[in-house]
Amino acid sequence: MLQILGITAPIFLIIGIGFVATRLQWISREQVTGMGRFVISFALPALVFKALVERPLDEVFERNYILAYAMASLLIFTLGFVISRRLRGDTLSGSALAAVGMSMSNSGFIGYPIAALVVGEAAAVGLAMGVLIENLLMLPLALALAEAGEHQGLGMRAAVISTARRLLSNPIIIAICLGLVVALLGLHVPAIPMRAVEMLAQSSAPVALFVIGGSLVGMRAGGMVADVLQISLGKLVLHPLAVMLCFVLLPVEDPALRVAGVLFACAPMMSIYPIVGQRFGLEGRCAAALVGATVLSFVTYSVFIGWFASAHL
Repeated sequence: MLQILGITAPIFLIIGIGFVATRLQWISREQVTGMGRFVISFALPALVFKALVERPLDEVFERNYILAYAMASLLIFTLGFVISRRLRGDTLSGSALAAVGMSMSNSGFIGYPIAALVVGEAAAVGLAMGVLIENLLMLPLALALAEAGEHQGLGMRAAVISTARRLLSNPIIIAICLGLVVALLGLHVPAIPMRAVEMLAQSSAPVALFVIGGSLVGMRAGGMVADVLQISLGKLVLHPLAVMLCFVLLPVEDPALRVAGVLFACAPMMSIYPIVGQRFGLEGRCAAALVGATVLSFVTYSVFIGWFASAHL
């Protein structure tokens, strides 16, 4: 499992650098917040846009895979939302973020490298379909619910209008819409602006991880243990099990693609999870959950990969 450690170790290293830099006041908390805003406003939208336009949508479409993975993700999202909202009395925004933390993977930076080690080329196909599900379904759903939670004190009509305005002005939603239009119409993005998009996209992961480290400075674990356990176990255990179940209900012929889908679900949540939480004042909780899930994922990945190996899948 040294290969898994080789993938996750740089993540912890960058998080550690961000923590030390902020702890020693080489960089201020205000600067960390500004870096987070850069990721959510520019780098992440560029990453989403790039993911959607890299290949025509009709080139990668395995119906049962998309339906099964989306069904499993929605099932865990709903479960996480109900647990947070009904059983733990969390806010609407907090419940939405807990739900997406349990159901949306870091497919590009952790899921894909590990899946590629296990199943090879099938991992690229799974990544392409996963990007569609995550960016066209899971992230917009979470943002819509979280934004709605910010306007609960308003009347129903005013809340709907305010939420819609915030969503339509959200850089991530704008990037999703633009990327979808380009992909559906088969348009070609000129090389120079596409290169700029790629440069911004490449900065999203390291800057987001640095911000996570900075966000951990001064954070108190008290009151977060239950949140971290719920989100981490939901993401690392329930999500992959749900994907396995849905692949039984909606069979995917290629066994390598089935394994890839489960391994993508095994990944911890997206690296910009705390950056999304920052918008709603929940960056501390999200950062703690991300760090906890990333640490635990080494164990859960080892278990699932060992199971696949023993079952000869």
